[in-house]
Amino acid sequence: MRRLRRAKIVATLGPASGTAEMIGKLFVAGADVFRINMSHTSHERMRELVGFIRSVERDQGRPVGILVDLQGPKLRLGTFAGGSVMVAKGASFTLDSDTAPGDATRIHLPHPEIIRAVKPGHTLLLDDGKVRLSVTAADDSKIVTRVEVGGKLSDRKGVSLPDTMVGFSALADKDRSDLDAALDTGIDWIALSFIQRPDDIAEAKKIIRGRAAVMAKIEKPQAVTRLAEILEMADALMVARGDLGVEMPLEKVPAVQKMMTRMARKAGKPVVVATQMLESMISSPVPTRAEVSDVATAIYEGADAVMLSAESAAGQYPVEAVATMNRIAEETESDPNYRSILTAQRTEPEATGADAIADAARQIAETLSLAAIVCWTGSGSTGMRVARERPASAVIALSPKIETGRRLSLVWGVHCVVTEDAHDLDDMVLRACRIAFREGFAKAGDRVIIAAGVPLGTPGATNMLRIAFVGDDSESDV
Repeated sequence: MRRLRRAKIVATLGPASGTAEMIGKLFVAGADVFRINMSHTSHERMRELVGFIRSVERDQGRPVGILVDLQGPKLRLGTFAGGSVMVAKGASFTLDSDTAPGDATRIHLPHPEIIRAVKPGHTLLLDDGKVRLSVTAADDSKIVTRVEVGGKLSDRKGVSLPDTMVGFSALADKDRSDLDAALDTGIDWIALSFIQRPDDIAEAKKIIRGRAAVMAKIEKPQAVTRLAEILEMADALMVARGDLGVEMPLEKVPAVQKMMTRMARKAGKPVVVATQMLESMISSPVPTRAEVSDVATAIYEGADAVMLSAESAAGQYPVEAVATMNRIAEETESDPNYRSILTAQRTEPEATGADAIADAARQIAETLSLAAIVCWTGSGSTGMRVARERPASAVIALSPKIETGRRLSLVWGVHCVVTEDAHDLDDMVLRACRIAFREGFAKAGDRVIIAAGVPLGTPGATNMLRIAFVGDDSESDV
């Protein structure tokens, strides 16, 4: 199945979409990668969903990516004597280590690491920012605050710390257990939540040991300030606009989204834009005009993928939400301005052989109006480097490894085909042309350009470009 767009779609699975039949419908509607949110999924259920996705993959004959999203450290208040209280603006409110039920003046905070890290002048946000506190004093047992924005507080509401670097790992005990289970199941991408520093990525990678690619979810201001270091360590980024919009002023989030998208593209690593993209479709069969514009903006920026959360996981119209996002992407990419915007954002290639080859392939393909750029790749790096150039020609990645195809299903414009490695140069050219013809990217008489490494099968040795004609019987003429 050939997509008629370059941007990819990530669909979150949940109660509304957790059957093999529904996953198949979502794939046909346009989903390229399926997200499993471990905040709401048991290990047994995760394994069941992975089995359903792999079944759809076999039926469709195309690699399908699986992204497991770890919950991350959840910071929450204790409980109140009456279940809830009202805190008034200007009042004093204390968060402390006392386990007694709270009242309108204090509450237990079961996170001593926060109490130790917070300083006077820091801001605390409770219940997704609905209540805002300013720290006036702090010691090892309590935090005294002034209520800047009051409201209702109830048991176990979340705590956000936009100003505070807390010395805990991004992998809580639950995350480590979930990570081990996900890796045993053979998933493709791991998303790390609430990271603050590049060390959080390094810690996860030591456990993963190359068995999955690592996506850094950027949802804390501390991560934004160290984005370059985090990007160097991670395999991909997610613009997690929900929590990011809680922990920093909402008006700053669009600029952060653009910055992240462009930094990731320059680095040649995928970037996913997520949260509330078609939020109204949770309960409506059509989105708002503003939501359509939001999705289109991410596509214009050159994001590798756009993501549906509750829309596909728990909404009333999961298939319609995916199909709508698919149509928006197709229409946006057909706009004559789309290509000029992508071209204006292109950066110079890095001084590496892989980047030079990828840039040359794009230039040759555009100069000669070639039908496709065909990349022979074992690890997927060649396909990613070519995608970084955002070429006008189709990008086909041929790999002997199904795992590589699944990971590349997240990458802008890359159509993945799993095939055995080429035996020699003639076989490489012949099969590249046949597959481009068979998959509908080239017709008889078209030309394609092939990027590969010689000697064949050598990892990281992309050093050759070859132009070939696609013959009448899908044979090639070099």
